[in-house]
Amino acid sequence: MASYLHSSSAVLVAEYTDIESGKRDDRPELARALAHTKKVKGTLVIAKLDRLSRKVSFVSSLMDAGVRFVAVDNPSANELTIHILAAVAQAERKAIGERTRVALAAAKRRGQVLGNPRLSEARPLAMRALVERANTFAANVLPTINHLRASGCSSLHSIANALNMRGMPAPRGNVWTQSTVARVLRRQVSSNAAAT
Repeated sequence: MASYLHSSSAVLVAEYTDIESGKRDDRPELARALAHTKKVKGTLVIAKLDRLSRKVSFVSSLMDAGVRFVAVDNPSANELTIHILAAVAQAERKAIGERTRVALAAAKRRGQVLGNPRLSEARPLAMRALVERANTFAANVLPTINHLRASGCSSLHSIANALNMRGMPAPRGNVWTQSTVARVLRRQVSSNAAAT
């Protein structure tokens, strides 16, 4: 990364570290990096394209929204090359999933017990983690939504369109809808009610 920045004479404005899987779209750190990139009209520099996303639709939506990004492992890639590399990453993700399913089925046939034997204990912790992740995502995107509302976006539809135009990743998938905006706003209302 440092050698790319040095060779391109680019100026590093901010640094974000994303540890989530590239197959997920709901990544708060990536959302912050993308929002900052658009705000400063900069270029997002990533180590590898498959770290940005392993979904063609997500990469395409960023390109359609005008988000500039460059993958250090292939800095001269054009739009066609990026689409091809994204398709390869998506196919690899599916192949990994299929290999995992086959391996689990084989282990089950051999009599191996799969899963967590203490699932009843693990389930509340997993639910708490999901709620915490949803709350964190909402907390990260709410300032942008509130800014849009203050600048005249009064309907859920107009807010969703504005978020999509900015290339802001949605909580589930890559497109904001009225219902996803409403869910995020409900989180704000419930967290405000819990705080009082």
